[in-house]
Amino acid sequence: MHWPHAVLPMIRHGLTCEYASLTRAGAPITWPLTPYHDEGSPTVDVSTGVTYPSKAERARRDPRVSLLFSDPTGSGLADPPVVLVQGLATVRDADLQETTDRYVRRHRAKMPEVFDRQPWFLVRRQTWYWARMWIEVTPLRIRWWPGGALDAEPECWTADPGVTAPPSDPAPPGAAPAAWARPPADWRPQADRAMRLGAPVLTVRDADGWPLPLRTLGARRVDDGFVVRTGPPGAAASGPACLTFHAHPEAFTGQENVVLIGRARPVADGVHVTVERSLADFSLAGGRLRQLRTFAANGRKLAPRLDRELARRAQPAPVVRLP
Repeated sequence: MHWPHAVLPMIRHGLTCEYASLTRAGAPITWPLTPYHDEGSPTVDVSTGVTYPSKAERARRDPRVSLLFSDPTGSGLADPPVVLVQGLATVRDADLQETTDRYVRRHRAKMPEVFDRQPWFLVRRQTWYWARMWIEVTPLRIRWWPGGALDAEPECWTADPGVTAPPSDPAPPGAAPAAWARPPADWRPQADRAMRLGAPVLTVRDADGWPLPLRTLGARRVDDGFVVRTGPPGAAASGPACLTFHAHPEAFTGQENVVLIGRARPVADGVHVTVERSLADFSLAGGRLRQLRTFAANGRKLAPRLDRELARRAQPAPVVRLP
């Protein structure tokens, strides 16, 4: 692994990255996820729950994914670069006990405050959340903007020819589960809420068909969506698009997400994104009591799905074990 030294601190210490994958129709969808990278490892990793596997299943079907490190909140880094990793995904779910152990171990090391906020006996009962699929991303191209100067041309690193990723574990038989939460019928209230979460990430497809997530320089609300400003790589963005707004505190004790789907076209003052719909989100906002109620409500919806996903894989339920 010979990635540029300048990008390593952000990849290792960022609490979130924007993970972009492609739908069956080729449209990008981008969600904030927690990244993991060990020194010397050839991959940057993220995970998703077995009970809501769409992020992994999209990558298993089309391994072209991107990870954008554009929010340094909680990283402890001063003036870090914005880093874009485009690579090939390898999905791991053939041994759910191993991937669950890996997630609990890595998550506890990176975000101990998440575990400090509830007793371990309660964590052990949340298998619907901690049972995990793992997504290993082998970088093929890395671009970065020193100091986060998004209006400048990025620097670029490209992997040696022939670098590829190992295949994903075989997909389990049967149909993947439907979306676990119903999206809002009207995207407009979500868009209004999004404006207080800061500049969004705009994701389109680049000239080679890869998802291209870019932190915007600002967003202006218009009747049918947003007009956003981007640096050079996205100034002429067009086609299917995703706008991802998210925020979290320095200590990761909650998060807010708004993800809007639509189409982009270049205009005189930026990129006009016409919003078509909002996705359901997994926000944990407000005070501690409100967050607990939200998490419990999510659990009531997701827990019944676990048995079905375990049966599809012919695996027993993983045990949530203290590292």
